Amino acid sequence: MENFNIRKKFRRKRAVMTYLFLAIQVLAFVLMTIYGGSENAFVLYLFGAKVNEAIAFGEVWRLITPIFLHIGFMHLLINSITLYFLGIELELLYGNLRFALIYLLGGLMGNAMSFAFTPNISAGASTSLFGLFAAAVVLGRLYPYNPAIRNLAQGFMALIIINFISGLTSSSIDNWGHLGGAIGGGLAACFIIAPHLETVDRSFRIKTVLGYILVFSVLIAIGFFRYGVI
Repeated sequence: MENFNIRKKFRRKRAVMTYLFLAIQVLAFVLMTIYGGSENAFVLYLFGAKVNEAIAFGEVWRLITPIFLHIGFMHLLINSITLYFLGIELELLYGNLRFALIYLLGGLMGNAMSFAFTPNISAGASTSLFGLFAAAVVLGRLYPYNPAIRNLAQGFMALIIINFISGLTSSSIDNWGHLGGAIGGGLAACFIIAPHLETVDRSFRIKTVLGYILVFSVLIAIGFFRYGVI
């Protein structure tokens, strides 16, 4: 038991991307507070929140920057706690760079779907967090004979369902962003494979890469069409 705890403590120190993402979003929140508050619409715009009109006219970085911004302290706190526990678990399984890619690709797809279907300004790590939830579920489907991964997947599937249901009860929650994040993270987990696990068929991985690109492209096209760019 002692050896296990030592190993676990050592591995926690290696979850550098989780800590980096946490540091970025806390720093962003502090700076937003200094500039006038994280709930101020102009401050949100200034720091890169998802603003559809701005994205439609070229500010495409707003598909990524909202991942690190939060509207109010409780929003930051809840997402930070979730990222800490979930991020460490999956980063230790995937490795630093693979984990970071899944996190960012989930958020990217989530913000693209929000751009396509939700006119409201939005921000938050929840698009990426739903991507991580979905990635854990996909792991359970890819490796059903691994009991640890299967149990992890079942737990996160329940979290996805609970969060989607709770999201339907509030108009302030970006459910399209959450759905897009789950789709993006799930697809990413099909072609970004955790090391030390069985390899996944190469053709399947290529198909899911193309699937991600296709879904993302369609969502961006819908958003551009809605705002008269195409």
